[in-house]
Amino acid sequence: ETNHGNISFNLLPELAPETVRSFVKLASDGFYDGTLFHRVIPGFMIQGGDPNTKDPNRKSEWGMGGPGFNVKAEFSSRSHLRGIVSMARAMDPDSAGSQFFIVTKDSTFLDREYTVFGEVTEGMDVADKIVSLDRDQNDCPLEDAKMLKVSISE
Repeated sequence: ETNHGNISFNLLPELAPETVRSFVKLASDGFYDGTLFHRVIPGFMIQGGDPNTKDPNRKSEWGMGGPGFNVKAEFSSRSHLRGIVSMARAMDPDSAGSQFFIVTKDSTFLDREYTVFGEVTEGMDVADKIVSLDRDQNDCPLEDAKMLKVSISE
């Protein structure tokens, strides 16, 4: 649930079992609630899941936060097409933690470089609205794009 509408996605444990397990645990613990989509790039993706974004006074640290642990990369042959949910990371492939992104335009150059773990089933119009928000020079939306509640349903 975001302040711009709801986005639903199916998790893909057959592609990334450890990533899905970690995401489910973090979501169930309320880790994502109140975090922002802090990076939006039209024609590419929206990224969120950084706990630092809960504090507007830590804006210089947005994009650097995580859960305090990393998840090993789980690359697959699944292509980064529109609607794919994948883990964000630093240069080290095994540096993913809590940050993830939703692909808003096919981005096959990411294939086998990032861990695909979900696919949007509803709400791509919401992702499109978020990716189109006015942004600053760091691709940070000028208007909050907040995850109000991230929940897991069977």
